[in-house]
Amino acid sequence: MAILGLGATLPIHKLLARSLGTATARPYHRFQLGDLEMTVVTDGHIVMSPVQDHFAQDVPAAEVTKLLQDSFRSTKAVDLGMNMLLVRKEKEVILIDTGAGFGFGPNSGWLPQSLKDAGIATDAITRIVITHAHPDHIGGLFSKNGQLVFPRAQVYMSETEHRFWLSDKPDFSRSKFGDKALLAKILVSTRQTLTALKDRLHFFDYKETLFGCVRLQAAPGHTPGHTLVRVFSGNDEIVHIADLIHSDVLLFPHPEWGFDGDTDFTQAADTRRKVLEALAADRTTVFSYHLPWPGIGHVKKKDNGFEWMAETYAFPD
Repeated sequence: MAILGLGATLPIHKLLARSLGTATARPYHRFQLGDLEMTVVTDGHIVMSPVQDHFAQDVPAAEVTKLLQDSFRSTKAVDLGMNMLLVRKEKEVILIDTGAGFGFGPNSGWLPQSLKDAGIATDAITRIVITHAHPDHIGGLFSKNGQLVFPRAQVYMSETEHRFWLSDKPDFSRSKFGDKALLAKILVSTRQTLTALKDRLHFFDYKETLFGCVRLQAAPGHTPGHTLVRVFSGNDEIVHIADLIHSDVLLFPHPEWGFDGDTDFTQAADTRRKVLEALAADRTTVFSYHLPWPGIGHVKKKDNGFEWMAETYAFPD
């Protein structure tokens, strides 16, 4: 039910919350994929500025600025969403990645409250699939006091990814990430998190199907074990592309422009183009972690690159 007036349409529970001076609930988006109940919630957002500190570092500034302006986007920053996908299959509640946790400030780490607002308790999560081990994807596993946020969940990730982060000297020589001090902090944090998981951590095999509804696809470059998660029910499928793309405006038309967070810049660009080619050809439904809410759409071939076709909704659910 909604109340109309004052130039706005809002769900009644949000209007009541506003009138009572209480916090408005976080949004969530729920839909069906075959027999699976799917829910998207938000962990917040990360603002990346200046743009060319992170994107298209080797591209003339005028070219980047023009593309942003022509797309009606800010030339000062790229704002990354953090969209979290959950899958309910019978008694299993599967969470893909865990958000940034407490380490990124007040604009992120919203996942526990977002889940609550969507009617999902943190102890209802039974399985967690990790696409890769960057802190904005595994930071939500533990609370600030070191407690498990999802106490009943078993965690699954790539052994290649785990081996990379726990090696003596992870190789970042092919990355364009310039902040060495921040990288050192990321290494410490990631190692602590992965080590603390102990025996609840499991390595998946790319040839296996998990939980009767999840297939894994290696997509290296962003990190060595970066993984796409293909959720399916019967003939219906949605592909969680994780960190394949961080900007719809910059990297769909120019996959080669790249992102400084890619561990192997060239490999990531090659993987990005290869995966986008396949997604466009197959017309597969896509879920993206970092694109604008709720991160659902399709990839379309356009000229020598691609275009993001965001899913549209006639009314808020």
